[in-house]
Amino acid sequence: MAPQDLDFSSAAGDFSYGTDYAYDAGSGLTEDTVRYISGHKEEPRWLLEFRLEALELFRRLEMPDWAPMKKSDLDYENIRCYLARGDGTGNRWEDVPAEVKETFDRLGVPEQEKKFLAGVEAQFDSEMAYANLKDDLQRQGVIFVSSSEGLLRYESLFRPYFGTVVAAAENPFSALNGAVFSGGSFIYVPPGVKIDRPLQAYFRINAERSGQFERTLIVVGENARVTYLEGCTAPKFETATLHAAVVEVVVLAGAEVQYITVQNWSANVYNLVTKRALAHQNATVRWIDCNVGSRLTMKYPSVILAGEGASGSVLSISVAKDGQLQDTGARMVHRASKTHSRVVAKSLSIGGGSAIYRGTISMAGGFERCRSHSRCDGLLLREDSISRTFPHMDCGGTGNVIEHEASVSKISDEQLFYLRQRGIGESQALGLLVNGFFDELIREFPMEYGVELKRLIEMEMEKVTTAGEVSRG
Repeated sequence: MAPQDLDFSSAAGDFSYGTDYAYDAGSGLTEDTVRYISGHKEEPRWLLEFRLEALELFRRLEMPDWAPMKKSDLDYENIRCYLARGDGTGNRWEDVPAEVKETFDRLGVPEQEKKFLAGVEAQFDSEMAYANLKDDLQRQGVIFVSSSEGLLRYESLFRPYFGTVVAAAENPFSALNGAVFSGGSFIYVPPGVKIDRPLQAYFRINAERSGQFERTLIVVGENARVTYLEGCTAPKFETATLHAAVVEVVVLAGAEVQYITVQNWSANVYNLVTKRALAHQNATVRWIDCNVGSRLTMKYPSVILAGEGASGSVLSISVAKDGQLQDTGARMVHRASKTHSRVVAKSLSIGGGSAIYRGTISMAGGFERCRSHSRCDGLLLREDSISRTFPHMDCGGTGNVIEHEASVSKISDEQLFYLRQRGIGESQALGLLVNGFFDELIREFPMEYGVELKRLIEMEMEKVTTAGEVSRG
């Protein structure tokens, strides 16, 4: 598709429509809230018990000491955990309710589906409003439905993996998700099936004072392959909005998964997610993560390298503007010999924005010939911009290697002078320098996304120049 058809800027998502909700669990987080959600979905008893246990865990768990926020920073009594129109999931755009369809039309989702996607889902507040998968993939046994539909229609595939990669007890917000989750994707790719075009899910928060708690489970059979794209937007409200997702990815022997996130939440969103993949023998997992929006993001995509020869990588881009904190990173856990991991993280701090890299590389004793390389680079555009790095490395075993490097830099007067002497304006020069900084990672995005990310960065540099927020050294 033409790159200009994509728009990741926060302004593109800064709108909302008045919507009548047939199902509303009300404000607050109680046992009644959990029972309301589970009852409306007609879930089996085992899942209600899972939800109630997760609610108790949420009440007990606190954030770790290193976290940039406390659990009490959010007012859960004013957050609406479940909102649904009650229209069900449409398989054709014509069947989607008018204001929901208009939302996704405005965001360009139908055009993306037509041009380069193998399947697409679109979630509006708490439930999927649209889902479609190409006929040829359905004939090969590929499943691409909402998690709610997955656990009811495909329980024998769904239940054995559900909650096995990310436990509810992991942290307060994985527990919160376990209690009130709704929506998200369930993907199953049969052994040997290789999907050449991406599957995409688009998550949209429309209502004020709401939370979105999707849960995604991806199971990829032996020697299969899939790429999954995830996009997120929300309108800008004066009140806080909470996004607390859980993603579990199971990659069986010889399979390949690429999981791409382009997150551009509005500046009132707390984005607190837990994402992890389990890679079996000779499996490959690749996270590509772009974080441009939100008030606070805490996200550390992880890979457990459980089978010999497994490999994992995380490529991360973070842009922190004034008043934003991007606390991002990665975690690689080597639990078998001859496993390999790679982490490359680049952050840009604009104005008073703060970017933090938080990474963990772990190699237990008893395994051999494991290798990991991580690199995090920060770029600052003003004196009060912040970039911090907190790496943790634990290397045991025989012949194992962990490498780490980090750098922080500023745009220099000499670089800008050189470009301006050649007739390039300051904002364009800044865009060129910042895009050059990110280029290594942007080139690994699908072409349509990479071009649009460069355009988005150039737009941000125009705002920076107009506001006079650049401090060089």
